[in-house]
This record gives sequence, C-alpha cells and structure tokens, in this order.
Amino acid sequence: MKFYATKERLIEGLQRVQTVVSARPNMPILSNVLIEAKEEGLSLTTSDLDVSVRYLVPAQTERVGSTTLPAKKLSSIVKELAEKEVLFETDGSEITTIRSGKTKIRMYGLPSEEFPEFPVFEVLQEFRVMQSQLRAGLKKTSYAISLDESRYVLNGIYFCFRGSTLTMVATDGRRLALYEVDSDSAFANERDFIIPTKSVNELQRLVEGTNEAIIRAGANLISFDFGRVVFVTKRVDGTYPNYRQVIPSQMNYRARLERELFLECVHRVSLMGADGFHAVRLNFSKDLLEIQLNAPDVGEAQETLATAFNGEGMRICFSPEFLMDPLRNMEEEEIDLELIDSLSPGVIKPVNDKLNERFLYVLMPMNPDGVRV
Repeated sequence: MKFYATKERLIEGLQRVQTVVSARPNMPILSNVLIEAKEEGLSLTTSDLDVSVRYLVPAQTERVGSTTLPAKKLSSIVKELAEKEVLFETDGSEITTIRSGKTKIRMYGLPSEEFPEFPVFEVLQEFRVMQSQLRAGLKKTSYAISLDESRYVLNGIYFCFRGSTLTMVATDGRRLALYEVDSDSAFANERDFIIPTKSVNELQRLVEGTNEAIIRAGANLISFDFGRVVFVTKRVDGTYPNYRQVIPSQMNYRARLERELFLECVHRVSLMGADGFHAVRLNFSKDLLEIQLNAPDVGEAQETLATAFNGEGMRICFSPEFLMDPLRNMEEEEIDLELIDSLSPGVIKPVNDKLNERFLYVLMPMNPDGVRV
C-alpha cells in the first residue's frame, strides 16, 4: 500500500472515525483504524462491533492495499506533522512508514484481514431527509433519553417514518421531547426503529453537512449515509411505548416567554438548589412570572419577569434542569408554556414553528420539596 494525502484531510477523517474506538476494546484489532488505499481514494473505518463508521478521504494512490494502525496514536502523530503532504507506505510485514518533510515514522500494524467486515445488510426501506433536519431532531430530543438501563427501549431515540413525516421522540418517563419534520416527498412505506444512545451521540458528531442524508433500514441494522461518511448501528430491540397518550390535548393556561431571558432566570435561581433535589416554583399572575427556589439548608432565590398569561393566577413546580434542557436546545426567540393545573404535565412549544417542522416538550410537575407529582 502506498498513497499521498494532505495532513488536513487525514486529520479530518481520523477525527470523524476515532470516537467509535473504545478505550478498552474486547479485541486488540478494535483499537485500530482500517486504512484502505483504493484507486478512487482512501477509506478509514473503525468499529466496536455495535457501531461502525467509514470515512472517505481524497488521496493519491500509487499502490492499492490495506492495513490497520492504532487509531488514537495515529491521529496524535498526524496532528503534529510539520508539512502539509503525508506519504504512507506499508510493507508485507504490516510496518507502515509515514513521511512528511524531514519526519519519518514507522508504525506497527495488524493485518486488515483481522478487522471486522463493514456491515452489509438487506435494505428493507430507504428514506431521505436533509442533514440539517436530522441534526435539529437529534439536538432537540437527545437530552430526554432515559439513563435507566432497565428500561432499554427508552435508551435511545425513536424514529418513525409515516406518510411524508419523520417523527423523532425521546423520553425518560418524566419528560418527553418530540420533533417532527415533513419531507419533500412521501415515504413509500411506514417504518419505525429505535437508535441507541451511543449511536445518537456519534450521529451528532457526524452530521455536519447541508446535503441529504440517506437512512437505510434493515431487520437489525440501520445505516446513515452522509456522502463521505457512512455510519451503521444496531437498532434497539423492542416496541416503543405509545408516546402520544402522554401529550395533553387540552390546555387551560398559556404563558408567552422570551426563551433566552426565561432560561437565564431559571438558571440563576437553580444555583441555590442541590442537584435534582429541589424544585423551581413558577408563580403566574396576569402580566408577571415569579420564579422561586427555596433550599431550607441554603437559602432562597427569586427572579421576576414580564409575561403574557391568559389567566388570573397559577402555580406549578418543575425540575429546574428538566425545564432548562429544551430552552438550551431551541433557537426561537419566544416560547409558549402551556398548562392544565399544578398537578398535570406542562408543554413547551416554540411560538413560531417553521412551516415544515414542529417541536414540543412535555414535562411532569414536582411538588415544592422536589418530589415528582
């Protein structure tokens, strides 16, 4: 194997694939990146057997071939090279020589034949969405994924393709985040699946473009094709719960709030409480919102801000972190906080949804002592 590539392109490719590499892999080969020099360019692949990622790097190939090298060590070395162009050459004993300017490095690798094959599966359905829409859906829902491993079907994001709409949902049983986007064309068939948490985290790192993403669904595997990057993951087995039944259909109150200002106020008040053990109290009057937190062993904090509220008065308590999560991940200037009463879930929505996308967040209330209602 012998090829030339630019340092910049190599760094970009290695950074995109090395996050899959485990610190303590079950097999030594999984610490390595599979490097394949082909006539059309260079392919970099990593895997932990549950997820695999392949990235195509522009390169000038003089001799086709392949090897595997320690992924993180190689990335560190390439970053420190002084020259822009890098030469890789591998001999028959899996020793790779790296040359850049006056630098010469020899690295010992493992045979590419030992590396797991990149997953190939029967595609049952293919969907196309814009990468920007996929990125927005991941950002607006991923924070609500359950961390309770005993509820494994909630340990990921639920994807549902129906009609011309992609719905993405995450919930941990105490709050729910839902994002919907309309496609330019109708999906041929309905299909749904759950993408596990680790894969969600990797997808958020990989989705950076503005072009289409091609999502291919198989019986047990799902692939996301972003052009230069192809990511394959196992799906979570199981049936996702009926999330629609927890979304309130009729609300009694609505408060319109400036998102950034509301977030800042809740954050300042939340500093008085201990992690997860105190509730923030929202006291609504016709034109005013008081945000309070009382921590008996520490003190109390209060913020006041103007709001348009369609009622005479209302009081409800929420987890401050759960209240802030959607506000941090939205871009809209204003939000509506919709309420039924002090014991029922609240709903956060952007005031102006885009024409083809919708978002809502359902949050269960707490009592003033921080206990779930």
